[in-house]
Amino acid sequence: MRHIRGLLDSITTGVVALDANLQIVALNAAGQALLETSEERCIGQHAGSLILHSAEWLQRLKHALSNNTPLASRGVSLVLVSGQEVRVDIMITPVLDGEGPFRLVVELTAVDRLLKISRDESAQHAQETSRAIIRGLAHEIKNPLGGVRGAAQLLAKELPNAALAEYTDVIIREADRLRDLVDRLLGPNRQLDVQPLNIHEIMEHVRNLITAESGNQVVIKRDYDPSLPEFPCDRAQLIQAVLNIMRNALQAAAPNLDQCEIILRSRSQRQFTVGAKLHRLVCRIDIIDNGPGIPADLMPAVFAPMVTGRADGTGLGLSIAQSIIYLHGGALECDSRPGETRFTFYLPMDTRDA
Repeated sequence: MRHIRGLLDSITTGVVALDANLQIVALNAAGQALLETSEERCIGQHAGSLILHSAEWLQRLKHALSNNTPLASRGVSLVLVSGQEVRVDIMITPVLDGEGPFRLVVELTAVDRLLKISRDESAQHAQETSRAIIRGLAHEIKNPLGGVRGAAQLLAKELPNAALAEYTDVIIREADRLRDLVDRLLGPNRQLDVQPLNIHEIMEHVRNLITAESGNQVVIKRDYDPSLPEFPCDRAQLIQAVLNIMRNALQAAAPNLDQCEIILRSRSQRQFTVGAKLHRLVCRIDIIDNGPGIPADLMPAVFAPMVTGRADGTGLGLSIAQSIIYLHGGALECDSRPGETRFTFYLPMDTRDA
């Protein structure tokens, strides 16, 4: 039995086993991740408790049970208890031998996740291409920029009137500003300094920074999973990534910071694919704000460098955050509509404790 359970938990399709009364008998790891619940919470509960607006869901289950025939449905939208909507393919199979507690086996395949895997791969490839172009461009800019700065310094020494040095100072300052901008475009330029860390310590550190920056005006709610183990990551760089995302929420909410609310949520997900690699366990972090949302025309390029909806913005914060998450082998996603913007990043937790 333990061997069979291990096999069920190793597959990426969600499996729900139901008895004759449509009560939940078993729920594998992929099903728990998809339905955003736990087996301990569900065992003995009615299948209708898994989702909101469950009439159509229950109708399918009852039809398969009463007719003893398999039933397949494609692209079905389910609204989870958390309010999150997922699109799945459903396969309901009756257990005809009548032995044991199982009467129905329901397989749930997340269509949205398959599309996200494809998008993650495309986004990662685009990001790598963009960074290669920026590295080449940075080399072509910084070399002559260094020459301009050096020439301005030499010219300042030869000027007959010290008052004229004001103009060479402008050249030097602007050259330094352009150099710093190019360095920021390149993003993180050092190897990760990884060590086992608690992701909640990082989240709490950033929460304190944002609270101080906003003058205690922003409401920050925490919904952490305390069972998450420590896993290898670079503390300084992850702090920078989370800080960039949360600062975006502050800037979008300004000047009405007292109306801004941010939710920090952590969860674990099993058998989760990031890019093209399947991980046994990943950490999922959601950063959700109630701001005006990201304009629809900016969404396709929200992580591209120099793309911003603010007149005073540089458009580098999210690009840098994405680079840091990718360096950790993870993925960063964004979903936005007026009143709710959700940034979600996934980090592999490949440790023995996990």
